[in-house]
Amino acid sequence: MSAVRAALRISRRAAWRSRGRSALIMVMIGLPVLVITAILTLFETMTVTPQEGLPAEIGAAEVRLVRVPKGTVLQQQPNGSSWETGVDGTAAPEPGAAEVAALLGPGTRVIHLSTGVLRLGTGQVDAVETDLRDPLTRGMLTLSEGRFPAAREVAVTPASGLRPGDLLRPSGAAPLTVVGVVDHPNRPSLRQVVGPDLPLVPLDGIWSPNLYGPGWLAGTARPVSWADVPALNRAGLYVISRTMLADPVMARASAPGVQGVVGIGAMVIVVMLEIVLLAGPAFAVGLRRRRRELAEIAAQGGSAGHLRTIVLADGLVLGGAATVVATVLGIGAGVLGASVLARWGGQVGPPGVPWTPVLCVAALGLLTGLVAALVPAAQAARQNTAAVLAGRAPAPADRPGWPLAGAVLVLAGLGATVVARRQPGSVWVLASAVPVLVGLVALTPWLIRLTGRPAARLRLPLRVAVRDAVRNRSRTASAVAAVMAVTAMVVAIGIGTQSEYMDRRNAYTSARPTGMLAIWGGKMADATWNGLRAETARRLPGVPLAAGYQANDAKGHRYALRYTVRWNGTRTRRSVAIGDQTLLRLLQGRHDPRAAAALASGKAVVFDAAAVRDGKLALRASSTSGPPRRFEVPAVTATPADEYQGGALLPRALVEQAGFSTVERQLYAMYRPPAGSTLSGDLHKVASRVTVASEEGYRNTPDPGLWGWLVGALVLVVGGTLAATRLAAADMRPDRATMAAIGAQPGTLRMVVAGQALYISGLGALVGLVAGAVTGVALSRPMTTQGAGDPATFAIPWPFVVAVVVGLPVLATVAALVTRTVPPLARRLL
Repeated sequence: MSAVRAALRISRRAAWRSRGRSALIMVMIGLPVLVITAILTLFETMTVTPQEGLPAEIGAAEVRLVRVPKGTVLQQQPNGSSWETGVDGTAAPEPGAAEVAALLGPGTRVIHLSTGVLRLGTGQVDAVETDLRDPLTRGMLTLSEGRFPAAREVAVTPASGLRPGDLLRPSGAAPLTVVGVVDHPNRPSLRQVVGPDLPLVPLDGIWSPNLYGPGWLAGTARPVSWADVPALNRAGLYVISRTMLADPVMARASAPGVQGVVGIGAMVIVVMLEIVLLAGPAFAVGLRRRRRELAEIAAQGGSAGHLRTIVLADGLVLGGAATVVATVLGIGAGVLGASVLARWGGQVGPPGVPWTPVLCVAALGLLTGLVAALVPAAQAARQNTAAVLAGRAPAPADRPGWPLAGAVLVLAGLGATVVARRQPGSVWVLASAVPVLVGLVALTPWLIRLTGRPAARLRLPLRVAVRDAVRNRSRTASAVAAVMAVTAMVVAIGIGTQSEYMDRRNAYTSARPTGMLAIWGGKMADATWNGLRAETARRLPGVPLAAGYQANDAKGHRYALRYTVRWNGTRTRRSVAIGDQTLLRLLQGRHDPRAAAALASGKAVVFDAAAVRDGKLALRASSTSGPPRRFEVPAVTATPADEYQGGALLPRALVEQAGFSTVERQLYAMYRPPAGSTLSGDLHKVASRVTVASEEGYRNTPDPGLWGWLVGALVLVVGGTLAATRLAAADMRPDRATMAAIGAQPGTLRMVVAGQALYISGLGALVGLVAGAVTGVALSRPMTTQGAGDPATFAIPWPFVVAVVVGLPVLATVAALVTRTVPPLARRLL
C-alpha cells in the first residue's frame, strides 16, 4: 500500500471517529464556498437571456413586429440590441396587417398583438391585446386556472389578485369578465391583463422598443434574418425574430484588462485567506488531539514526510467533502432564492449554474483545505516524539519575526492605498487592501497577547475565556483574523457604496423645485400657442399658471440663454428662464421682497451664488440656426425653494435690452400629474411640438444590495465564530471539568463559552472596523470623482456599520450563550 493511500485511509477513519470536529472543519471550509456558489447561481438564474425570454416575447411565432409612430425613422443594428430613431416627416405611412403579411412573403399568417396599459379606476395595469387561444401565442403565458379569454373577456396574472368570475372595469369602457389566471414564464410578480379586445391607452411621447405599441405576431414560411430587417424598418416596423436571436452577430468579448486581472487576483486571495483562517483553528485542535497517534506512527518508523502527508490528507479529505456538499447546497440555495426573490419583483429564468466559476470556487475550496493544513502538517513533522509519548505537551511559542513582518505589510499596504486612491477605478484600492489584511493576520497573535493583559480585572467567566484564548493563540488568532477580514471587507464596501449614493444625491440638481409642472411650446404660431394655453387651463382648473418667455432674434431664430457653474465640483450648464413675479414666486416657493424688487428693477435673480461675479451674470445665447452670442447682465443672488435647485430668472425687459424679442411659449404650475394622467396626450393633440415635464426630485434610494452584504457577513462571522467557539469549548474540556468539580454552575460554564465568542468576534470586528474604514475612505475617491478638480464625497452608513461591528458580535455571543453546555465528565483515580 502506498504512503498516500495509507494516509488517506488514516485521515478518513480519524474524521469518522471525531465526527463533531470534522463537521466543524467542513462548515468552516464550506461556508464561503456555499455563499459564493449561491450568489453566482442566484445571479445566473435571475438573468434571463434574450434566447431564454424568447417564448414569453413571441410565443411559437417566427417574428414579432411592433409598429412605430408615424414619422419615426428606425434603424436596427445587427448586434441584437442596438437601435436608432430619427424624425422624418416623409416617412412611410403606418402599415396594416395585410401590408405586414405581404412584406414577410407567401405563406405568412399574422395575428394582432399590442402592448400598452389599461386604465382602471384605481390606477393602471400593463395589458396585452391578443388572442391566447391562437397557436402562435403558445408559450407566452401558461394557463393555471380557468380558460383563455374570448371576446369581452380577459385573463389576469396572479399578482392582480383577481379570480375567474370577477369583473374588471376599465375607465370609459364596458366591464370585462375575468375567465382565467395565467402565469408569466419569467416574471411571477408581473401584474398584467390579457384579452383579444382591450381598450388600451394610446401611446404618447417618444417611442422606444421597451415601451408599448401596436404590433403583430407572424408565422412565416421562411426564417426572418437580419437581411430582411432594413426593409421592415423602412416600413415602420421594429423586428424581434427567432432567427435573429438564435444566431445574433455579437461582438466578441474582449479579454479582461489589467484591472480585471488584478481584481480577480485580489478576490481569489481574499477568499483563500478567509477559508484558511476559518479552517485553521480546527486543524490546529485536531493536531493536538492526534499528537499521540502521530507520535506512535513516528516511533514505529514513520518519517517526518509521512506525518506531513497524514495531516495534509486531513485537509484533502475534509476539504473535498466540504466543497462537494457546499457546492450542491449553494446551487440549491441559489435556485431556490431566485424563485423566491422573483415573487417579490424582478425576473427569473430556467435554473442556471455558471459551471466555470462554480467549479473554480470548488477547486479553490479544496485547495484552501490543503493550505489550511500546511501549518499543522509542518508542526506535526517537527514534534518531539519522546516528549509527546511522555505526556508533555509543548508550550506555545510565538514567532518573533511575525509582528515585524505584519507591520511592514500593513505599512506597505497603506502606502499602496494612498497611491491607489488617486488612480481611476476602485480595483487598485481593493488590491492594495490585500497586503493590509495579510499584515493584520500576521499581527493578530501579538494583538491577542496584548489584549490578554487586562484580563485579570474581568469577571471569572470572561477571565477564564480570555486567558484560554491567549494561551491557545494559534487557535484563537485564525478565528479572530477571519472575523477581521470579513468585517474589513464589508465595512469598506459599505462606506464606498454609501459615499457613491451620497455623491449622486448631492450632484443632483434641477432648475425647478420639486412638484413643478413645466410645459414648453417650442416654435409654433400664436394661434396654436393660445389653443395650447386654453387646453392647459381647461385640464388644470383652479391651478395658477405662470408664463415663461422665449427669446428670439430679429430674424425669428429661437435662442436659449445659458450659463456655466460648478455644482458639487462638476461643471454644470444651466438654462435661464424668462418671466415675471409670478414665476419667481413659484421658483422660490414664497414671496421674497428683495428678489422681487431686483427683478422689477431689471436685474437677473440667480439661485447659484457661484455664478454671480462682481454683480454680473455671464450668459451665452445659442441657437441651432443663428450665431452664438455672449453678454453679461446685472444680477443678484436669492434662495430657491429646494436646496438642490439652481438656475436663474431674467425679466423680459433685460432680455429685450440685449437685442432679443420675447414671446410667451412656456407655462409653469405647482402641480403633480396623478398616475395615469392623460395631460401629455391631450396637449399633444393640440400641438405636436409640446414638451411636458414634471419635476419629481431625487428619486434614487440607497443600494439595497448593501444589506445583502450584511447577510453574507452574518453567515460568515456568526457561523465562523460559533464553530471556533465550539472548538474552544471542546479544547477547554479539562478546564471546564475542573470548574464543574469545584461547584461552577451550568450558567457559569455557558458564560465561559459566550466569553470566547465575544472575545473572538469583538476583537475581530474592532480591528476589521479600522482596516475597513481606511479602505472605505480610499475607495470613496475613485467611486465619487469624475476627474481632476472634482472633490471626493465621503459618507458612513452608520446603521449598517453598527449592525456589522456591534450587532454581529452580540448575535454571535447570544447564540453561544443559549447553547446548551453539559458539564464534562472527567476520569479520576480513586
